[in-house]
Amino acid sequence: MAQEKILALDKEHKFLKKLPSKPGVYLFLTKKKEVLYVGRATFLNKRVSSYFQKRLEPRLEEMVNKSFYLQFIPTDNLLEAIILEANLIKKYWPKYNIRDKDNRSFVYIVIPQKDFSAPFLARAKELEKISPDKAEIFGPYKSLSLVKTALRIIRKIFPYSTCQINSGRPCFDYQIGLCPGACLGIISKEEYQKNIQNIILLLKGEKKELIKKLKKENPDKIFALQHIEDVALIDQEEKGFQHPFGRIEGYDISHFSGKETVGAMVSFLNGEPDKKFYRLFKIKNAKNQDDLDCLREVLKRRFRHSEWPFPNLVLIDGGLPQVRTVKNLFKELKIQIPLVGISKYQNDKLVFPQGMKKSLKELIATNKSLLLKVRNEAHRFANSYRKKLFKKRIAS
Repeated sequence: MAQEKILALDKEHKFLKKLPSKPGVYLFLTKKKEVLYVGRATFLNKRVSSYFQKRLEPRLEEMVNKSFYLQFIPTDNLLEAIILEANLIKKYWPKYNIRDKDNRSFVYIVIPQKDFSAPFLARAKELEKISPDKAEIFGPYKSLSLVKTALRIIRKIFPYSTCQINSGRPCFDYQIGLCPGACLGIISKEEYQKNIQNIILLLKGEKKELIKKLKKENPDKIFALQHIEDVALIDQEEKGFQHPFGRIEGYDISHFSGKETVGAMVSFLNGEPDKKFYRLFKIKNAKNQDDLDCLREVLKRRFRHSEWPFPNLVLIDGGLPQVRTVKNLFKELKIQIPLVGISKYQNDKLVFPQGMKKSLKELIATNKSLLLKVRNEAHRFANSYRKKLFKKRIAS
């Protein structure tokens, strides 16, 4: 790993020319060099430059305005950048890496301390059931799909078993080189544990120590470690940065002739459905045929749940009346979250609340294809619940 460097931010952005076209990690720092944000990049110069363009998410714009220095640490590949980013977030827990209550949605790699152990993934909430004395825990990682891909790359270098130990039959992973043969009993506990310890060293970011260990035990692995093929990670990384709004919540109201009125909330994280945060609301107080009253009830009930991760953008299936209703509710609840509607009666036109900055409108508009996907999913989810209630009423 190359030496870390700290650059002073300047109004002309001359410091950007000093950033390398390499993977690595970057940190935005205050005047006192306190860490505000930790990020990773496939290309440091390209990624950091994106923070100094006109269109930027309000939260990140605030972060950049508070920054005086930029620290960057080049790495040999993107996998190492992902590992280093997680270790630095764990060390500093920077304010702008934690979106309100969203730290509960971070992903962790857990490696139990037992014979023939294997890494598995857990959310922050699930860690409460795991004793730190009985497992190695790595993270937090931002993306579930990204860390799954990272583990697959690591497993190609240091195989581990997720099959039934000593079953006498070769598992599928053994046949493709991802299992060292614990299913067949052809690897000892001691040899198996060496692979697990290698993974632990890699996830700790102790690459020099790992290479030193491999020189004694398995020199052939050093080449694979130094020539990691992380194309799959790079593809995900570039895709992820196309969606600057980390978490988007979409809402839809559905009813059949004023009956079985329900509200649906879907949640997308980095452009992908995050179904564990989908929610359904059976209308309790609003007039069944008043969509605006129903929408107000659903949003009001949702934002009582401060334990759910807050979104960076709220999407409403509806036009100007719906957007005005939600904007007034946000003002009442003192919520400052960007809001947009999609009007199906105006050929899926994006509808913005009055007073929204032009730069924010443009940023939201660049993600219209994703917003349509969110809207359609909210509509599907609401309809499926309404039909279920209708069938239940008919049956009774």
